[in-house]
Amino acid sequence: MAESSAVTAAVPERAAPTKLEELLEITAQSLVRAEVAEHYEVVRELGRGKYGHVMLVTHRQRGTPMALKLLPKASTKLHTFLYEYCVALSLATHPAIIGMFGIAIESSQYYGFLYEPALHKDLISIIKPRDGIPEPAAKQCAKQLVSALEFIHSRGLVYRDIKPENVLLFDPDCRLVKLTDFGLTRPKGTKLKLVAGVIPYTAPELSNTADAQGVPIDTSMDAWAFGVLLFCLLTGYFPWEQSLPEDPFFEDFMQWQETGLEKDVPRHWRRLTAEAAGMLRSLLALDPAKRGPVSAVLRYVSCPWRLEGGRGEEAAVKS
Repeated sequence: MAESSAVTAAVPERAAPTKLEELLEITAQSLVRAEVAEHYEVVRELGRGKYGHVMLVTHRQRGTPMALKLLPKASTKLHTFLYEYCVALSLATHPAIIGMFGIAIESSQYYGFLYEPALHKDLISIIKPRDGIPEPAAKQCAKQLVSALEFIHSRGLVYRDIKPENVLLFDPDCRLVKLTDFGLTRPKGTKLKLVAGVIPYTAPELSNTADAQGVPIDTSMDAWAFGVLLFCLLTGYFPWEQSLPEDPFFEDFMQWQETGLEKDVPRHWRRLTAEAAGMLRSLLALDPAKRGPVSAVLRYVSCPWRLEGGRGEEAAVKS
């Protein structure tokens, strides 16, 4: 199977949608039709989600280990599959974004594509409830994810799916992590409204759009989800279950955001240093226009993030 070439070059922001459509057309014409067992030996399952599953396979002739993502044709539109594959392929040159083999296949039952396998699982597998992960590892993750998100944003795209399950580990101490899963990535400015339930990572401007015309997506939505992710890494909790005023933890956070007073710091935020709390308050500004960019995190990596011996309250939602 021939590997795609010249498709991972830098894409200027305003050209991103056009370049993606061109890549979609080319890939649709060159999609390899083959059964998985003809070319690959399945070793084991690496993960399973709502829309598909990922298998660890080896190439029957070369013995190369690969991750194969399979999406059932019965429930997946060809355009949906091609879009996710082409976005991932166009971003794969970045060291903190999953590498691609440039191979997309269509079998009798599945669409699939191959990428580098992460044998140390993902971030969710190492987050300890009520504890998180070691602070040095959290900072290693933060620096790499800032770089990856800035790269995505420079291409005119909004990632839209920041969560621990989508951060793959290539060593147990987070010295090398990579973003994966680009099915929700869209060009900046695309109008979207909430079609599923509100989750902790949902930015508040999206939380009340189910019956509206939708809002144009922006990189500030990634900043919000990134802030929630960092909070999980440092505490082992979600900061709230839903980004809605009906959620008591979110309501407490809204009051603190409004006043900024020490007495209003929510209980489960008190294990964080003032610097870390300030960093997260910026990423999680309720007004997207006032939300700090993901790059602002880099100003805080030399500061302590977690209070020594600090122990948060058990009232927050566990991750």
